[in-house]
Amino acid sequence: MAARRPHTTPSSTSTTFTDLGVPAALTEALAAGGITTPFPIQTATLPDTLAGRDVLGRGRTGSGKTYAFALPVLTRLAASTSPRRPGRPRALILAPTRELATQIEATIAPLARTLSLRTLTVFGGVSPNPQVSGLRAGVDILVACPGRLADHLRTGHARLDAVEITVLDEADHMADLGFLPVVRQLLDQTPRSGQRLLFSATLDAGVEVLVRRFLTDPVTHSVDSSLSPVAAMSHHLLHVSHDDRLPVLVDLAAAPGRTLVFTRTKRGAKTLTRRLVAAGVPAVELHGNLAQSARDRNLLAFSEGSAKTLVATDIAARGIHVDGVTLVIHADPPVEHKAYLHRSGRTARAGAHGTVVTLMTDDQVGDVRELARKAGIAPTTTRLRPGHPLLTQLAPGQRSFVTPPVDHPAVTDTSRHGRSRRKPKPLSSAMPHTGSVSPHGTSSPQSGSGRGGRTAAAAPARPSGAAAFSARTHVGARRGSR
Repeated sequence: MAARRPHTTPSSTSTTFTDLGVPAALTEALAAGGITTPFPIQTATLPDTLAGRDVLGRGRTGSGKTYAFALPVLTRLAASTSPRRPGRPRALILAPTRELATQIEATIAPLARTLSLRTLTVFGGVSPNPQVSGLRAGVDILVACPGRLADHLRTGHARLDAVEITVLDEADHMADLGFLPVVRQLLDQTPRSGQRLLFSATLDAGVEVLVRRFLTDPVTHSVDSSLSPVAAMSHHLLHVSHDDRLPVLVDLAAAPGRTLVFTRTKRGAKTLTRRLVAAGVPAVELHGNLAQSARDRNLLAFSEGSAKTLVATDIAARGIHVDGVTLVIHADPPVEHKAYLHRSGRTARAGAHGTVVTLMTDDQVGDVRELARKAGIAPTTTRLRPGHPLLTQLAPGQRSFVTPPVDHPAVTDTSRHGRSRRKPKPLSSAMPHTGSVSPHGTSSPQSGSGRGGRTAAAAPARPSGAAAFSARTHVGARRGSR
């Protein structure tokens, strides 16, 4: 039976999790982790979700949605008398990407352990065998990407007939990736009597179909519309030449703090990462061509700070939830204004301030200005070259570089049998250098070196900006590979 159209209720003004009805065991666990004050999306939705109602939650990236659905899931299962059974999870959380699924599980797992609940993550790109073992052992909360979960259902390793509460996170992104047919098949296998929560930044046509078909008389809560820019963000368009794109980007990325750089294609992300590393900026890449182990390793390096810059494509970055990103750079302007807002939402999270920079060349001016208009932002536009004082205002602090790895040529010698053999390449280490840099690229007297504090011998050649990352394309051009 089709669900009735959702209605909107005013948000609660309660200021503590206890006031909102969260059980003491969970509020104590949250407090132990330093979480005592709910975010607006949590304040708005928790009274309804904890009461067992179906809810449609709309809020921008970084609004606190994970706890908004995690707490009712945990509360419901803790109060349930249903036993844990092999291959039959009691709660299902669907996420569009493996990074997002992993981070959702990482958020929920500590709280679940306090309630003796078991969690499991299921996604593609890795061997299914450990997932099958986890399903057989029994799981309370299953966090899954649609494709791999469908595989487990087909092979008989999982069933969804015991699911009491289902969550769809970033439903609009699932629609963008073409997952909705699979999502509908999965939801059809969950009990109609179960509770369903859907969280989406936007309510596009595909998401609206899910709401009408699977949510029963849902309550809608819209907090901080995802299609409006965050007040704590400052937006800048840097009008640069093709050859100046990379030097400008290197200057910004060499500043302290975490920087997230977006490219339009997987190849662009890979190329730009290599050029940043060659210029002395510790950077890692994130895109769909990487194996899961490499994605995990690169995300860990970025979150722990050994790599200050992450270069990512749109799709790969949708699962990124890393605190402290102070600067987002659109190395390639996105095609759609929604993508701009989703990308930019990786900074200025939880009330913090963030800076968003878009690099724009002559052939992109018209498209980027139209993009800004649709996104509802009024960016500051500056035509500049490397060394412009604005760069240190956008990314304050002393620039620091590391010595890039050097590929030593193989050395051959002759064995006693007269055959040539190769000696192993020596390992080169990247040693950090923290010489300070003036806004115009000259080093301070303390550094005694060239730009960025690197010694003349270690400084790599000035990179060529024209071939630095994605090809010269208009913003309105056909979407590339992600």
